[in-house]
Amino acid sequence: MSPSVLVHLLRCRLREMSMKRKSPRNTTATRKKASLLREKLVPYDSDGSATDRKLRFIDLFCGIGGFRLAFERVGCQCVFSNDWDKHSQITYEANFGERPHGDIHSIPVSEIPLHDILCSGFPCQPFSMYGTYLVWHQASVNT
Repeated sequence: MSPSVLVHLLRCRLREMSMKRKSPRNTTATRKKASLLREKLVPYDSDGSATDRKLRFIDLFCGIGGFRLAFERVGCQCVFSNDWDKHSQITYEANFGERPHGDIHSIPVSEIPLHDILCSGFPCQPFSMYGTYLVWHQASVNT
């Protein structure tokens, strides 16, 4: 078989495959994607103009709410927060009127709402005076 005939057969086969793919698949994933698009997850219309919906964010490992304070000041909406430390939860609740969820490992993924932005604090213990003391104390005990 000559190379030109082989190329012709491959093109015909690819054309057949692409024609079959053009028919819409009515799968669960396709329906889910369509429903997400209808929800207008993105706060912009297809023409680039802004909608009235605020950007939604989640505040993971929120501490006392520094990220939330900044994001709410620019007009975003917090839809979920968590922190395992009970003292941080008490302070956060005093600051924002809602108590963060506890340990992230105990929260099912299905309970975390849809969001546009994920904010996440990093552990600050190594940078605090108490954290420095603990690191130094543990090092001196282990030697």
